[in-house]
Amino acid sequence: MVAVQQNHPTYTYVKRGIYYFSRYIPSDLKAHYSSDRIVRSLKTSSSRQAERSARMLAAKLDSIWLNLRLKKQLEAVEDWMGVLDDGSCESPICTLSDARDLYIEIKGAGRNKYFLQSTKRYVGYLIECLGDRPLDLYSSKDAAKYRDWLVAKGLSKASVQRTFSSAKAVFNFVIAEQGLEIRNPFNGVYLQPVDDAAKRKPVKSALLSQIKGECMTVDDDIRWLVALISDTGMRLAEAAGLLVKDIQLEGPIPFVKVTEHTHRSLKTKTSNRVIPLAGASLWAAKRIVSGTASGYCFPRYNQTTTTNANSASAAINKWLKSVSNQNIVVHGMRHGVRDRLRSAGAPTEIIDQIGGWSYQNIGQSYGDGYDLEATYKWIKRMCEY
Repeated sequence: MVAVQQNHPTYTYVKRGIYYFSRYIPSDLKAHYSSDRIVRSLKTSSSRQAERSARMLAAKLDSIWLNLRLKKQLEAVEDWMGVLDDGSCESPICTLSDARDLYIEIKGAGRNKYFLQSTKRYVGYLIECLGDRPLDLYSSKDAAKYRDWLVAKGLSKASVQRTFSSAKAVFNFVIAEQGLEIRNPFNGVYLQPVDDAAKRKPVKSALLSQIKGECMTVDDDIRWLVALISDTGMRLAEAAGLLVKDIQLEGPIPFVKVTEHTHRSLKTKTSNRVIPLAGASLWAAKRIVSGTASGYCFPRYNQTTTTNANSASAAINKWLKSVSNQNIVVHGMRHGVRDRLRSAGAPTEIIDQIGGWSYQNIGQSYGDGYDLEATYKWIKRMCEY
């Protein structure tokens, strides 16, 4: 009996009954990829569905590859027109350092110190690598060279992405602000996907109970800070920069008001919020109010004009690892609060409001949100988890 050869849809093969998409990278584009073939599960056993999905993926790849080839041709044209690597051509357009200063002056108004420091650092990397040129004298080839320079410095993929995004933002802002008829050379430059970033693990209930117990045993200001975060989900900088007057223990529902201060800004507009106090956080709040003579809840981290959250983070993370024998950080307690609120059945909007997370959709920005009594109900229920 002659075996019948089964014909699969173009660019597909079958493995354990499931169709897979498979296509080799063209030889002139292999430098953009880490392997010589793209393989993706189509998650179907249907030949018709596999054919439709494979056709769509193939069309998308053709479009991407066309763009890559066009960019390569554009770079060749830029070289042919005589744009020098050292940027020595004359141009009436502002230099990168001028663009950085304009970006900081306008975009940085009201932003925290980190924004200023990080922008200067990231643009400084770019100037160190490529020189301080007028914006129109940077090319996509330069951007690729800068990417490779960052990788050679030993930066992680996440750091390369972050540094690249900062450069792209400065270019985009100044191009729009000054109405420049130039392209952003950082657009479309290939970056390796981020797969090496360390994930902050949420602190689970059993370990959290141990940490809370240690806080009450040691009973000092650093442990008050940890306990305050444990059942509120505040960011460390938010908690470390609190004033005593931000804590309200009178009335039927005690709460802490997270608001912007001159010594400590907030991350987003939604970070302004009121969080009910319960569990270990209520214990900590009482200890802070009765045991702090300063107007600051944590004077040791507010000895200058700005809250020193980095110092708090270093001290707390070191202590957490010593008491837990695990590689956990204080930010994991914030992640843990979100998980515990989910387990308690809290609606997503309640969770976002308590944690000061950015809105997931435009509808959440309408109205005044949930009242203190509603959020208190879920905080109390969460403390059971």
